Amino acid sequence: MIKLTKFAALAALTLACGASLAQSGPEAAIRKAIEPRLEGAKIDSVVKTPYGGLYEVRVGGDIFYTDAKGDYLFIGRIVDTKTFQDQTKARLDEVNKIKFSDLPLDSALKMVKGNGKRVIAVFEDPNCGYCKRFRQTLNDMENVTVYTFMYNILSEDSVVKSRNIWCAADRNKAWDEWMLKGKPADTAPANCTAPNDKILALGQKMKVTGTPTVFFTDGTRMPGAVDMKTLETKLASIKQ
Repeated sequence: MIKLTKFAALAALTLACGASLAQSGPEAAIRKAIEPRLEGAKIDSVVKTPYGGLYEVRVGGDIFYTDAKGDYLFIGRIVDTKTFQDQTKARLDEVNKIKFSDLPLDSALKMVKGNGKRVIAVFEDPNCGYCKRFRQTLNDMENVTVYTFMYNILSEDSVVKSRNIWCAADRNKAWDEWMLKGKPADTAPANCTAPNDKILALGQKMKVTGTPTVFFTDGTRMPGAVDMKTLETKLASIKQ
């Protein structure tokens, strides 16, 4: 079992600021019992579930479960044995949904393949090996528009690489040259400004904790370098 202190450290990374709604009864008791142990992290909500008397505790973009007294923590997935639906994943998808139209697409790279009708946004770091693998998957797809936000969370060098790419004469080509072929972009002019800080703040607000992370037009997200079949299946389920 994951120790509470380890979970608290993870939760603190994804913590969303803001006051929690007042609660009473068991929910308030659970908050009072658990929150002091989270090393500064704040509980966003406590909700009773239909799963064996468990209570859902949400901290930022994470969910865990506890009993009615807050004596024990259950960190993992709730799966319906009749349908085998992952209830925890469904709940996380709901909690972490975004409004796709609010994304500042003018601060992203744009790649259009075929008719471009299927649209996704992806947060990638130029030093992320999984992102480079995923970029090849995207390059092989058809009829898709990909907005790429250069999300520099791995190193200071990521900031430099992203700025050089953003300031290139053809930034989309420069991105592909680097991600697919390992060819770095030329040094950016001193007077060129890239939206690095803006995208970093955006990703943190949206609780993007790793790269690549894909966002779909229905507001849901998919972390990791997913394969083409998984991506195609998800896109087919969305009305474009």
